[in-house]
Amino acid sequence: MNKNGYNMRSVFSLFSSDLAIDLGTANTLVFSHGKGIVVNEPSIVAINKASGDVVAVGREAKEMLGRTPGNVVAIKPMKDGVIADFKVTEKMLTYFIQKAHNRRVLVHPRIVIGVPSEITPVEKRAVQDSAYRARASEVYLVEQAMAAAIGAGLPIEEPSGNMVVDIGGGTTDIAVISMSGIVYSRSVRVAGNEMDEAVMQYLKRKYNLLVGERTAEQIKMEIGSAYPLEKPLTMEVKGRNLIEGVPRTVTIDDSEIREALSECVATILNAVRVALERTPPELSADISDRGIVLTGGGALLKNLDKRIREETGLPVSIADDPLASVVLGTGKMLSDFKLLRMVCID
Repeated sequence: MNKNGYNMRSVFSLFSSDLAIDLGTANTLVFSHGKGIVVNEPSIVAINKASGDVVAVGREAKEMLGRTPGNVVAIKPMKDGVIADFKVTEKMLTYFIQKAHNRRVLVHPRIVIGVPSEITPVEKRAVQDSAYRARASEVYLVEQAMAAAIGAGLPIEEPSGNMVVDIGGGTTDIAVISMSGIVYSRSVRVAGNEMDEAVMQYLKRKYNLLVGERTAEQIKMEIGSAYPLEKPLTMEVKGRNLIEGVPRTVTIDDSEIREALSECVATILNAVRVALERTPPELSADISDRGIVLTGGGALLKNLDKRIREETGLPVSIADDPLASVVLGTGKMLSDFKLLRMVCID
């Protein structure tokens, strides 16, 4: 009987359509039960204004950012980790869910979605409604920092302190976790997008050079840093000169971009400091042994770990796959329902 029971279960898991979604400001990742990460694309939708049809979603739509003709707009429906454009988010989710199921339309998956920790009830409802409209049968919300900690492989079930700093596109989520619960969590709306914006403003001020958000993001990724680098880096940046109105190329180095990013980095450091101050002393002792784990795309900013180490004196490590930590953690909850019940927000 036991063997048959097992077989029945494996048949069910074959048809299991459950998904874990990291609905991010910059990227959306979808994890499918038993398959792993099946979608990893920018959270961008290109829409034809005249007809309201979706022209492209994800990577294709990102290529169009800042390059579309008048009747097509590339929209980022998520802002600061929450839904800014409800209709577009719904279209995007529907597209990604179908893509995860190889375009099968009749699937009604159970979905687990990561959200920032300081999300309001209204914002929570927006996420749930979008998922239900995109044909989910059940929707569970979990805090991103918790999901990131699980995805980064932290021993969250033990009665000892783990501190995770998840720097995404729209929000930086900081949490201290013990016994599968959140002891302290804080979400600041300064993260990757804010950094891109800072780079754009800096080039405008210093060189009268206008660059788009894609270029700003490339600059940040290539030569951005939070602490002086061993080898200086330079980069040619192309944009439009504000005064003459013609295309221009300027060569900039890493110290300039470090200066441009300094305020964003300081805000994140400050939030980390506050989190450490608010942590109960027993857990502080654990954190001083174990240190801080960085996840999210922002963890890839050069020398950010070094800078936090320098400022807090604590060991700092970066998760193995920082961009996927949240979705991997959320994905683990699909197969571990007990864990999901413990950590999901009502």
